[in-house]
Amino acid sequence: MAGCNLCPRRCGADRARGVGRCGSGPEMRIARAALHQWEEPPISGRRGSGAVFFTGCPLGCVYCQNGEISRMATPGRAVSPEGLSAIFFDLVSQGAHNINLVTPTHFVPQIREALLYKRLPVPVVYNTSGYERVETLRLLEGLADIYLPDFKYAQGPLAGALSQAEDYPETALAAIGEMVRQAGPPEYDGQGLMRRGVLIRHLVLPGHTGNSIQALELIARHFPGIPVSLMAQYTPCAQAPGFPELSRGVTRRELDKVERALFDLGLDGFVQSRSAKGRAFIPDFH
Repeated sequence: MAGCNLCPRRCGADRARGVGRCGSGPEMRIARAALHQWEEPPISGRRGSGAVFFTGCPLGCVYCQNGEISRMATPGRAVSPEGLSAIFFDLVSQGAHNINLVTPTHFVPQIREALLYKRLPVPVVYNTSGYERVETLRLLEGLADIYLPDFKYAQGPLAGALSQAEDYPETALAAIGEMVRQAGPPEYDGQGLMRRGVLIRHLVLPGHTGNSIQALELIARHFPGIPVSLMAQYTPCAQAPGFPELSRGVTRRELDKVERALFDLGLDGFVQSRSAKGRAFIPDFH
């Protein structure tokens, strides 16, 4: 994996000998694989989504609630593409409605190999920060059925301050455009479960409702017909120097303000309850 350019960082690291900006080397590593009940209703359903959490992350937000696996170089366990395929099928045998690839960007070539090894009988969900290269996403065409991207920031300076990615807005818009091209608007089965399509997430950050409203405006303008999941689950998990507001949760007033914008823009989707936050909702990676 010499000269890695899978993510928009394009760090060019020789991951055969060291680690890239994402914190990952040559081995694909996972931190958790289990049925997951805390996704949106058409993803989790009754039995749960078969979530596979990969270690490392190309984005590296200062407030990441999965920081213990996203910032460390070698947590979790190494797995081959064949071994990952076996994990997928084990989750299916447990009743998973889908296979949910969480933060997969930096392992796309190995994941692609795993998905080609043996075709899955359930949809594949690509669950991402939204910070993606279009060229990398094209490697998944015909293999990813559902795209579940974040659209975190409409404001480049905020993205630069919190995720060292001032190019996030334009990069994520282009990436989501490619996802929509591949998968289109959601299609559901007879039980209301997604079997194909795109669902965009937006996490409301305390003290930054302006960013949230601008993000919703961009989604409405660029992706009509694509639903939005408005998330209120922000849980302070790390120090964010210079941003004291990130040491608290989202207030009722803040969520109401963003929720009104969602409805005023005519966006369809979901609004998460403020009660769905706290460390009890963070997966156990041990």
